[in-house]
Order: sequence, then structure tokens, then C-alpha cells
Amino acid sequence: MTPGIKLSTAFVLDRHGRIRSTREPEPHPGPLFTLIRSASSRVWAVRADVPGELATEIDRLAGQEPLLQSPQDAPVYADTYLSLLGGQIVSGPAFTFPDEISQPADVTRVDDLRLLEHNFRGWTAREIPGCSPILAVIDGGYAVSVCFSARSSQIAAEAGVETAEAFRGRGFAPRVTAAWAAAIRASGRIPLYSTSWTNAASLAVARKLGLTQYANEWSLVGNPGCGS
Repeated sequence: MTPGIKLSTAFVLDRHGRIRSTREPEPHPGPLFTLIRSASSRVWAVRADVPGELATEIDRLAGQEPLLQSPQDAPVYADTYLSLLGGQIVSGPAFTFPDEISQPADVTRVDDLRLLEHNFRGWTAREIPGCSPILAVIDGGYAVSVCFSARSSQIAAEAGVETAEAFRGRGFAPRVTAAWAAAIRASGRIPLYSTSWTNAASLAVARKLGLTQYANEWSLVGNPGCGS
């Protein structure tokens, strides 16, 4: 797996390689800057509304960044990026799934908003096609744990996972995530899983599923630090 696939799956890029938006069903502008590194390669992108000279300087520095040496390596120029752009640091691992994904029992594919909105807020009917496939554990006639396509392209998709608070700690999240990954792979695409280093529950899901970290993503999110 290469960082380039993750970059193109997560973001819509313009012809200059700048971030136009995320690839979510309800897209937003995306981070000011993201740097994705593995042990063998690195890619990066600056958001399209960052002024040209500033973006050029970020490009220059990112091109000098070393490859990933340990899982949580921060960029060499992390402080410089922060001083130039401002924003908030978000960092975390990117994982691939094992070649063999066991199909868990009692997981249902859903496309009905009524099954989702009982325990989860914020879902809309128009985003369901973009989030598909949506795999869920059903309890009492409603979804209580779901895994869906948070971001997707023709090549790959990234998992989004949520479990209703009253049903956490029962092992549902790994089950729905495995079922989602199997469905993505059956569609001919690559299932990916990303999280932040501070999300203990999400990291635990990755461990339980035996996922393999292939890259670390380091981003600055927020408004441009250039007076706008």
C-alpha cells in the first residue's frame, strides 16, 4: 500500500495537486496541509486556498522530509509548518487489512435511514449512497453499531465506525468493520482504516482485527494562518 492511494482516496485534488475538498459524502475543504509518510515513500498536499508563495515553501520543506522511521514520527519541519499555516495538529496511523478477512456472523447490510437514525444523529438520506456499503449490528430492530465508507474513490475506501454508547464494549465495532472491509474488497476496491493516535477505542479495533500500519498521516486543520 502506498501513501499516494490514501491521499487520492481521502481528498479531491486540483490539477496542481492542491486539496479542493475531502471525498466524504458531505465534503468539506479539508486540512490546510497533510503529509503522509511510509517507510518507502511520502506524499503531501496543501489546500487550494493557501496563498501560492506559502504553498510553494511548504512544498519545498515537505520534499525534504525523511521517510517514516518509527510509527509515530513527527515531521522534521513540524514547528515550521505550524508557524507558517497555524491550525491544529492531527496525526494518526493508516492501516491495511489482512489478505484474509473472516466474515462475521449477525452483521446486516443496511440502506434505510430509519434503521440508523434511532441511535445515531446526523445521518441524512442523501448521504447513504455515498457511505455504502453500510454494515451494522441490529438490536431491537435498529442499528447499534455501524461501519460505513467515510471516504471513497474508485480504487479504495476508508472506514468510518460508530457504536451507540449503550452498546459499546461488546466487540461490535470489530465485527462491523470486518464485514465492511470484506464488502469493499468484494467490490474490487481496497479497504483502508485510519484513526488518530489519541483515539484509544479506534486503535483497539485495529489491534483486534490484526491490521497493519503502512503509513502515518500528519495534518494541520483550521483556517489559513495568513490573515484570512
